Amino acid sequence: MPKPLELYVHIPFCIRKCAYCDFLSAPAEREVQSAYVERLLEEIRRSEKLSDGYEVQTVFFGGGTPSILEADCLYKIMGELRKQFLFSGNPEITVEVNPGTVDEEKLSKYLEAGINRLSLGLQSANNEELQKLGRIHTWEQFQESYQIARAVGFHNINVDLMSALPGQTKESWRKTLEKVCTLSPEHISAYSLIIEEGTPFHERYSGHPELLPSEEEERQMYYDTKKLAVAYGYERYEISNYAKPGYACRHNLGYWNRTDYKGYGLGAASLLNQVRYTNQMVISEYLDGNTEGTMEPLTDREIREEYFFLGLRKTEGVFPGRYQEYYASLFQKLQQQQLLEEAEGRVRLTDRGIDVSNYVLAQFLE
Repeated sequence: MPKPLELYVHIPFCIRKCAYCDFLSAPAEREVQSAYVERLLEEIRRSEKLSDGYEVQTVFFGGGTPSILEADCLYKIMGELRKQFLFSGNPEITVEVNPGTVDEEKLSKYLEAGINRLSLGLQSANNEELQKLGRIHTWEQFQESYQIARAVGFHNINVDLMSALPGQTKESWRKTLEKVCTLSPEHISAYSLIIEEGTPFHERYSGHPELLPSEEEERQMYYDTKKLAVAYGYERYEISNYAKPGYACRHNLGYWNRTDYKGYGLGAASLLNQVRYTNQMVISEYLDGNTEGTMEPLTDREIREEYFFLGLRKTEGVFPGRYQEYYASLFQKLQQQQLLEEAEGRVRLTDRGIDVSNYVLAQFLE
């Protein structure tokens, strides 16, 4: 029986770099984008041996902004992936989309290519907040892209949101949540802003906490997210992710469950048979055909740590299995602190544990 496999395709291009973003992405001319797609197709064609024994369950096009490519580019990439791999009968195939970068023709081409899930990067429904983030769109442009996606036939849409933004208040965050929930997307991802080194936001806000929402305000935003999402019929299945019943993101669940995955493109990561691979990180090298990067076999300790560090992000938790005895004292300590609980053979975070999840998850890193 074939093993499940996830595929990730990295498109490292964007119209303009957002002020908070530290992803491997940058603006590029159309000629560079075209040359990159050709190298990507060549990399996929070299997957013949890898494909044996696997069945693809999910594909995720991330970036960058995959939707800035010409409409037929993702169609070609999907065609090459299907040539090289056995796909399951009902794969989840997602593409990240920025509002304003798609139209009816492009989205129709996505459906024709077999793409059946969109992840729309909104971040905020407040135009002033969007401007501070350096986003290229407005709330109105998001609404237009969302309605076009519905009209052409997309029935599985995620909306990305970000809280604790500069100038954001508890009231403006609730308004963003209400506006998005009213649209009734199948999935909502809601993460707090992290100030990353090397970004304009780090230069602007590091050392100036007074310019950002306070910890108390950020915590209230976190509580309001769950309260509002549940009121609109969403279930929290992971610390920062909410879905209508049956619409949890299968690709992300694969990561948290440590399903094997293969990454294509600049800087893409793979996990195959407990070996971690990372592709070439320099675009000039990648375009010259040097796509290979690093390889790192994981140790038993790293596998054990990842199993809990990733798995406990899910609200259902994980089965401790063969690690029950190894972590017995830690389980006991965290249960006494009311941060962890056992249910139906699993260990999982309590509501209090989710509130301080960074602390709890760090306990599993030796």
